Amino acid sequence: MSLLTKRNLLAQSLVGSGFEWFLQRLGAWRGLLVLNYHRIGNPACTPWDHDLWSASTEEFDWQIGYLKQHSDLIGPSDLEHAKANPRGRHVLISFDDGYRDNYAAAFPVLKSHGVPATFFLATRFLDEPHISWWDEIAWMVRTTSRDFLDGPNWLPDPLLIDPVDPQLTIRQLLKIFKSLPGDRNAEFLQWLGEETGTGRCPTRLAIDQWMTWDMVREMRAQGMQFGAHTVNHPVLTRIPVEQQLWEITESRKRIEQELGEPIHIFSYPIGGAASCNSETLECLRREGFQWAFRYGIGFRSDPFANPLQIPRLAVEHTTARTMFRALTTLPRLFE
Repeated sequence: MSLLTKRNLLAQSLVGSGFEWFLQRLGAWRGLLVLNYHRIGNPACTPWDHDLWSASTEEFDWQIGYLKQHSDLIGPSDLEHAKANPRGRHVLISFDDGYRDNYAAAFPVLKSHGVPATFFLATRFLDEPHISWWDEIAWMVRTTSRDFLDGPNWLPDPLLIDPVDPQLTIRQLLKIFKSLPGDRNAEFLQWLGEETGTGRCPTRLAIDQWMTWDMVREMRAQGMQFGAHTVNHPVLTRIPVEQQLWEITESRKRIEQELGEPIHIFSYPIGGAASCNSETLECLRREGFQWAFRYGIGFRSDPFANPLQIPRLAVEHTTARTMFRALTTLPRLFE
């Protein structure tokens, strides 16, 4: 059993056994906890990457109510205050990419609770709606009639498509895609379209995938905040530094054009160790970004040690209520 699994079980056991109230009264953690969401709703009948759904609308409503009861929910404009008050219990809710269900499902819940959230936009999805590369890979796997994939130039071995849970195959293909140099991404997608027999995903399927700028402005007027998330959502460490700089700066410029206000916050596509390198950080410093957020590196006791690598904990659709309570009561177990 992995250390992470043991920690998860310990956290759930402590919360489920009635220690939750005691831990909250003692102050099980202090500082800043940043939660990361992607999509809200039910992925069951969709051909897309199901791992992107973080919660159903009902669960998201419960989660926000729970957080509002037990923490101080803040936005990026409150980060300096949170840094100066490390004994507080501050939670920042963030969303990545710009999916339309952020507006249709998450935004009404946030409004009903009077809670702010921060949305990081990959701007080309809004400007030129198209299917993201991760959703296109999922669509190819979920719509193919083939049982396995075979491509010596791309796969170490033939890859079976699990008819019961194709998400397993999707994850394997996404892992390969993320490891590729950026200039081979289109070639990989072209090969996969041919190998699955589906071809490339039609652009028309993206008609209602992404928010519009009018939606973004409406959300901003209601207290939501926005940050940059690149233009095309590449794996930044897989592209040259000049391209990294372009992705970062152009994303910010588009949001500033649409909202008429400066943007100083950024979140790295993909997250984890592969999401940024020293060149990426230098690009952000050069452009004057104040805060940048990582994904998938857990809670840190001193989240402000590097303001350009603030950690976030992921909320996933498999996160049951007991686990969510554990995650937000004992986040140190997820360091």
